[in-house]
Amino acid sequence: MGMRIGYGFDSHAFKAGVPLVIGGLAIEHSEGLAGHSDGDVLLHAITDALLGAVSAGDIGTFFPPSDPRWKGAASSLFLQTALEEVATAGYKIVNIDTVLVMAKPKIVPIAGELRESVAALLGVKPGEVGIKAKTPEGLNQDHVAVAHATVLLESLGIPEPVGAMVASADVDDEIDVVVKTLVGDSRDVSALGRKVTPFDTDDLT
Repeated sequence: MGMRIGYGFDSHAFKAGVPLVIGGLAIEHSEGLAGHSDGDVLLHAITDALLGAVSAGDIGTFFPPSDPRWKGAASSLFLQTALEEVATAGYKIVNIDTVLVMAKPKIVPIAGELRESVAALLGVKPGEVGIKAKTPEGLNQDHVAVAHATVLLESLGIPEPVGAMVASADVDDEIDVVVKTLVGDSRDVSALGRKVTPFDTDDLT
């Protein structure tokens, strides 16, 4: 079967007065991450990795920071859209590996919780998610959080005409029938269905 690799990167500065959310997990800390959404640097990097793996653009293509609709939005929404793009393209996640670079808070003590949280959001097993942490020694980035993500996808082997039919189906039951016929019941297909880009791409700058 065909394989695809995607890479994602994101960074956010710390900011007082906002909650800290990483990997969909609320973390006790004196500062959160600045951003138009909830500033979840890890989910942003993973979202870009998934979108890039299927050549679907990047997070800004679907959720531009200039759009007030995404002010304070949970980054799990962005991730769900990326998963829909992956499913529509006929792929599934094999595994994902990530690196978080920040001085504080310490990630190692909560790495297991982060792995569980990310795995649940992706619909994969915790053993298929890697969470690593580094400190920004010598980089003068003590007040910044950086995330790198790499994802490996495997083709489900859905023929292109059928993939197009799945992408254009309007009823969830129709999607379930098509996909279950092709790949069985072992995979959650609730995320199938390509979303229409929520803005005019000609407005991109």
